[in-house]
Formats: sequence, structure tokens, C-alpha cells
Amino acid sequence: MPAHHDDLETRDPAAREAALLAALPDLIAHAQRAGGFWAAQLAGLDPATVTTRAALARLPVLRKHELMERQHASRAAGGDPFGGLATVGWRGLLHARGAKRVYQSPGPIYEPEGEAPDYWRTARALVAAGFEAGDLIHNAFSYHLTPGAWMMEAGAQALGCTVFPGGVGHTEQQLAAILDLQPVGYCGTPSFLRILVEKAEAAGQRLPIRKALVSGEAFPPSLRDWLRERGIDAYQAYATADAGLIAYETPAREGLVLDEGVLLEIVRPGTGDPVADGEVGEVVVTVFNPAYPLIRFGTGDLSAVLPGACPTGRTNVRIRGWLGRADQTTKVKGMFVHPSQVAEVVRRHPQVRRARLVVSGRMADDRMTLRAETADPSDAALRTALAETLRDVTKLRGEVELLPEDTLPNDGKVIEDARTYD
Repeated sequence: MPAHHDDLETRDPAAREAALLAALPDLIAHAQRAGGFWAAQLAGLDPATVTTRAALARLPVLRKHELMERQHASRAAGGDPFGGLATVGWRGLLHARGAKRVYQSPGPIYEPEGEAPDYWRTARALVAAGFEAGDLIHNAFSYHLTPGAWMMEAGAQALGCTVFPGGVGHTEQQLAAILDLQPVGYCGTPSFLRILVEKAEAAGQRLPIRKALVSGEAFPPSLRDWLRERGIDAYQAYATADAGLIAYETPAREGLVLDEGVLLEIVRPGTGDPVADGEVGEVVVTVFNPAYPLIRFGTGDLSAVLPGACPTGRTNVRIRGWLGRADQTTKVKGMFVHPSQVAEVVRRHPQVRRARLVVSGRMADDRMTLRAETADPSDAALRTALAETLRDVTKLRGEVELLPEDTLPNDGKVIEDARTYD
């Protein structure tokens, strides 16, 4: 079994960083030339100036809800179903060629598949999970509408694996096929793998599956250990329909290693401002995919960078995995309060390092408290000014509590809903 998918995984981190930053101007120029969304989003930008992380951080973040809104508006106007973000399509669109398939994710959001082999780059995650050429893989991701199954199938076939397209549902038929064909590998959600194992055990059978790459939902250590007790080594992949593979687990079981085709930023929720390594924030990725270039795409997921390199010899950045959702928008007294509003309050007061808005009380009796870290928690003038700014930005009254620096938990929360509903 190969230790790594290719030499990119073990290159010097400085060389990797230089290569990614050197590729940024070409990616941006390509997106601008394609017209549509990126031509407008990055109008007036000289791509040659974006060669550092600081320069990249000055560009706007495109969040998933904005992508969906852009696509909806474009379709309503009779335009491009991709909202002008893709550079491939079919006859009748601005880009008349190059789309191999088109998918629909909930929203609906439409995603193209370009013609590149292993389009979503999942082969790398499969190798880390122990898959190799010649394996038969039972693929239990959905082949209907969404790209999940095709993402895994493309990577598996790039490795030289054979795929059984199980899809979702029809558990008894899928179990019968597994017992007939004896696949060594499984791709799908961890919960469905557990269902298959339990069904087999109830019938006095043992699954032939010995390795698995799972995604699409949480994969707690308890389930990982439960599967291992039954002879199945399962690893997780972090991927989205828009960006493809973002990060993947390795036999070290120490976080997730970033994919080689992704430039990662962790930003404070509600902003585009990168946070320090180790601090929890929103995962923002720039994906070097010429068919569907995504520049500072906010996934809406929370994570944090882990220190050091993976013990398997992979030298890319590691993240802690999925730690929750970044969009913590909540309703207070009938009005929406957004993480970006909390960020705006902090921006107006440089003395504040971090802040969290805590919403407490019972239903119909909401109370807001802004907990703010500062070097001088006894600063009464700052407390008064923050309360005024909070009211100005949110149009709601709230209390302010000043805290010493490094008091708030490192969990990425900007708005905490602590209300009781009994």
C-alpha cells in the first residue's frame, strides 16, 4: 500500500506556500476573464497584486448563502444557473462547453463537474484511508441529484479501483450485494455503514469490508472504535459539493490534513479577518479549480489549525475537524442579530480583542449581554461606549461585561444562544 498519494504531500511547507501564492494571480485572472460573477466581484483588481496572504485577506469572502442568492437571482432573470461563477457549461450558456455533469444540492444550488480526472481530488483521501488499485469499493453515497457518490467514484477510479454504485436506501439489496461481491472498501456516511454492519450481524453474517472513507455527517470516536472492533478501519473526509476535498484523516488520527489543491484561511465568524493559528473560526478556502474557481469561499464550518506536522510524513497544514457552524444568526425580540454585527461593534472599539454576544432569558423575555475582552476590564467609559454601539448596530438594548484578555472560550462562538424554552 502506498504511503502517500504523490510527492506533493511531503514537500517542504515553505515551497508549498510559495507555489500556492504564486498560483493566485493566474487563478484570479482566469476567473475575471470568464466574466459573470467574478468579473464584477473583483472589478478593478489587478491580479498581479495578490501574491501574499495579506493581499488575499483584503478580498471579499463569498459565503454559501450569498452563492445561493446569486444563483437564484441569475435564474430568475433568465440567466446562468451557476450565477456566473463557473467557467464551463453547455450549449445555450455563456460558457458553452466543458461541463461533464451538473448537480443540484439543497437550496437549490447547482454545481458543475468539469472534465478533469479526479475532479474533486478525493483520491488523496482514499489513499490515506488505505485504498489501493484493484480494490472493489461499495459506494453508498447518493447518485441522485447531488455529487456525493460521483466525488468518491472519480477518486476511486483514478486510483484504479472498481466501484459498485450502491447509492442510498434499499438496505437489504445493498447488503446482499456486499455479501455476494465481497468488497474490501466502503464509501458513504458512517451511520449507514453501521446499519449495514448491524443488519449483517443480526443475520449471523460478517461484512467483508475492511476499510472505509466516510463523510457527510459527524464521525465520533465512539463509532470509529465500534467499527474497528468489527475489523473495519474507517477514516473521515471533509469535503463540500462546491469545493471538493478540503481535508482528510490519516492513520495518525491527529486532525485532518489539508488537501494540496486548497489554500486555507480561518477567519473570525461574520468577517473576513484571519485569526491566529489555533483559534477557532470559519473555514474559508480558495480552490484552484479552473472550471469552478472559488476565491475566499466561506464554508460556514468552524475549525482551527493544529500545530506541527502529521506523523505520517504529510507536511501540509492540519485542522481539528468540524467544530460547528459559523453562521450563528439568531432572533432577539423578533429581530435578527448576525455575527457580522458583533464584528462591527468590535471593529469600532480597538481596545476590544474579542467579544461574544450572549442571548439569555426565557421565551419572549430575551436579554443580550456583550462579553468583551480588553486589557482594562474596569474601563467604565468603554463599557458605556460599547453599549451605545451595540444599540446603534443591532437596534436592540444590551448589557456589556468587560473581561480580561483570553477569558472567552476558544470555540468560535460569536453569538451564544443561552435561552431556556421550557
